[in-house]
Amino acid sequence: MRFQKTTSAAGARHKTGLLLTSAALVGISLPALAQEPATLPPAPSAVKSTTELPGAPAGTVVAAQPGAMPLSLDDAIALGLRHNLQILLAQQQERYVRGETLTVGNALLPDLTATAFSRAQEINLAAMGFKPGSIKIPGIVIPQIVKVNTTSAQVNLSQALFNVPAYYLYRAAQKAQEGAGWNTLNARGATVLSIGTGYLRVLADAAMVANATALVKQDEEVFHHAQASHDAGVGLHLDVLRAQVQLQQQQQTLIQDEDTLAKDKIALNRQMGIPADQELQLTDVTPYNDFSALSIEDARALAYTRRKDLLNLQAQMAVAEQARKAVRYERLPSVSVGGYYGLLGETTGMYHGNFAAQGSVKFPIFEEGTLRGQREVAEAQMIALRRQVESLKVTIESQIRSSMLDVQSSSELVKVARSNVELSTQELADATLRYEAGVDDNLPVVRAQAALAGAQAQLIQNEFQYNGAKLQLARNTGVVETQYKDYLGK
Repeated sequence: MRFQKTTSAAGARHKTGLLLTSAALVGISLPALAQEPATLPPAPSAVKSTTELPGAPAGTVVAAQPGAMPLSLDDAIALGLRHNLQILLAQQQERYVRGETLTVGNALLPDLTATAFSRAQEINLAAMGFKPGSIKIPGIVIPQIVKVNTTSAQVNLSQALFNVPAYYLYRAAQKAQEGAGWNTLNARGATVLSIGTGYLRVLADAAMVANATALVKQDEEVFHHAQASHDAGVGLHLDVLRAQVQLQQQQQTLIQDEDTLAKDKIALNRQMGIPADQELQLTDVTPYNDFSALSIEDARALAYTRRKDLLNLQAQMAVAEQARKAVRYERLPSVSVGGYYGLLGETTGMYHGNFAAQGSVKFPIFEEGTLRGQREVAEAQMIALRRQVESLKVTIESQIRSSMLDVQSSSELVKVARSNVELSTQELADATLRYEAGVDDNLPVVRAQAALAGAQAQLIQNEFQYNGAKLQLARNTGVVETQYKDYLGK
């Protein structure tokens, strides 16, 4: 018996293929999670409302809780990070690549196995060409059927002493595992942005409902006053009709805002991975603070070290570089040793030790076409990844510049909108006093109510866009999952 383990060139090429497949799998979800240039989030109003984030990853559903569930922004993000499907898939992909790394690394370790067996045989000597009757030995009869019972136990050992491609394949597998980790973190950042924006949208929807409810009450008071004046014979029927139309329009706005709020809560539940019918009680208020943005140079430097999609691409470049070295050194010979030591003998008789030791040297001869082809593939992958990295860096800078402009402009819009709300409120108060005093009809009141409703809706929209722009800036610099509180001013 002889034990032998060798690492052939074909086996090395097979491992190279497995490794490149794993490296490709690391980047499968990159296009879906890549941070493309994004506009400001849509306005949470009855005019335009988006109930789901474009490309928002769906979550896995957990059991619902009875009653309304108190929910802060931190709780919402924690739920999403725990149950989001894209994160769970990325974690399993990371586990897959880790398993591939162990498989590839095993080629560099000693292979030690133990075997044992007991065997009973009956051998027909005549069938093997030996005729016992042709041998005449006095007093000795050689049977035609021989029974042999043997037992063996042995330890086998093999070790690759010199295998440069296997070493670089293991290094590449380690880099692929690092890339899988960055891919998981990229999915976490996308989830934080998605849920954070969804939570802010629900807060904005709730503010729209509260404002619409307050305006409905004001319109009801104006309508009742116009009706009472008309019944007393001192008011015009036109004032009653005008007030009633304004009241019904505001009631329609309230119905639309309540519908938008309910649908956006369903979307938020889905992003967090909880049932759609789970009632929510948001405990946070809409955050607002004056944000001091980084300089473009500091933000760019931060993004180059924290953007997970960029780090993922750089890890893939490292994988391709190590794989290219493995292909380059396949021309070198591989040296391995192996052998075994054990006992062999009759099952009921004597045993004796047996062993074998051997070494092998293998090198490719007529495989130049295959080696050149693999080298071309590795070079093409390196060039493609290098260009992707350069392109992504340019994209990152443009995203940061756009986000900074969005933050700056939306901050100014919030200030103007707040001033507009104050002026519209004062205008409505003055018009109401003039109408109640009988100085004017209710037309200025109706106009002032419409102006106040528009100003309040614009303020809510601008605050939502301002917070969304800050979250997007945090995402574009690669720190949204760890610093979203600082950017929102919580």
